[in-house]
Amino acid sequence: MNIEDCRLLEFPQRGDERGHLVAIEGCGDIPFEIKRVFYIYGSDRNVVRGRHANNNSEFVLINVSGTSKVKVDDGRKTKIFDLDRPHIGIYLPRLVWKDMYDFSEDSVLLCLSSEHYDAGEYIRDYDSYLEIMKKHWEEENA
Repeated sequence: MNIEDCRLLEFPQRGDERGHLVAIEGCGDIPFEIKRVFYIYGSDRNVVRGRHANNNSEFVLINVSGTSKVKVDDGRKTKIFDLDRPHIGIYLPRLVWKDMYDFSEDSVLLCLSSEHYDAGEYIRDYDSYLEIMKKHWEEENA
């Protein structure tokens, strides 16, 4: 649940003269069972998506086409990841604030989630998120 838990994943590439293939399996290549898949496309370069954290959901984000950046925040530190290859993803544990931005024109950002959609588990206010994380850090250090 902190910034060090966010990490890049590299998926095996297979291919030949016909092209490339990347196969991804939940509970193997992805550190959870995949319960939901969605993707983001058609976002302008100056649009910021995400702007939330999740109480329960873990994610893996993969730019299967084009490029984007992901800024992650755990209430103490921030880190920026470049998603610029279709065989690279970023693992995001629960309770990590995420902003996706700097989308290329051809960007398709694939999102794999450990949970089905539940609007109630989203933390959409950054100040509220900081309060939650402050309590989390205090409990962890008690």
